[in-house]
Amino acid sequence: MTKDTQQWFASWFDTPFYHILYKDRNYDEAQLFMDNLTNYLNIPEHGEILDLACGKGRHSVYLNSLGYDVTGVDLSENSIAYAKQFENETLHFNVHDMCKPYSKTFDAVFNLFTSFGYFENEDDNLKTIKAIKENLNEFGFGVIDFMNSEYVINNLVPENTKTVEGIAFNNKRKLENGYIVKDISFTTNENTYNFQERVKAFTLADFEALFKKADVHLLDVFGDYKLNRFDAKTSERLILIFK
Repeated sequence: MTKDTQQWFASWFDTPFYHILYKDRNYDEAQLFMDNLTNYLNIPEHGEILDLACGKGRHSVYLNSLGYDVTGVDLSENSIAYAKQFENETLHFNVHDMCKPYSKTFDAVFNLFTSFGYFENEDDNLKTIKAIKENLNEFGFGVIDFMNSEYVINNLVPENTKTVEGIAFNNKRKLENGYIVKDISFTTNENTYNFQERVKAFTLADFEALFKKADVHLLDVFGDYKLNRFDAKTSERLILIFK
């Protein structure tokens, strides 16, 4: 039996297979990024952070371990259900659409690891930045950690197979109508699955235009998790600090 999924960001993230495919993401690197970022922003002791599109909550949990009051939100009900096992008095998880403002303001709003640019309705990208703006208190900072699209496109691997937990994921990548598209197919338990990831290939100039429309101010741009200077040709990340 073959199962196809079209609304990928509402369904692919809600499957166990997404988390299997990406299970080997570098936790040490992610924690180093959180250390560097919170130090750079000088978030106050016990400051409040909104982790926007938090997935299963691993970054929220780590930020909470640093002493921050963290709220993690995500569209995936399954991911939030998993993350709730880690809740405590200063760590909370809720299902929430990041296009809409949350119910309170924060010292920082983090949107990490390219969890932006998925929307089929491009107006939702601007709505998300406006929502982040509304969720910042007077002294708060917004952070969007995105891929460096130029670098990704120049180094795009058209096709590869990655085997994880006995599942052979066949991945095909292409640039299509301004989106970086990844088709993922695999067979397990006699079922064949086909998913597609589509992420808008935003550049720094694209973000600057969105920020201008949202009336937020870009303060700094970094190119990696050590917060080195951004270079459009060589940086792997595009990390934007704004308020």
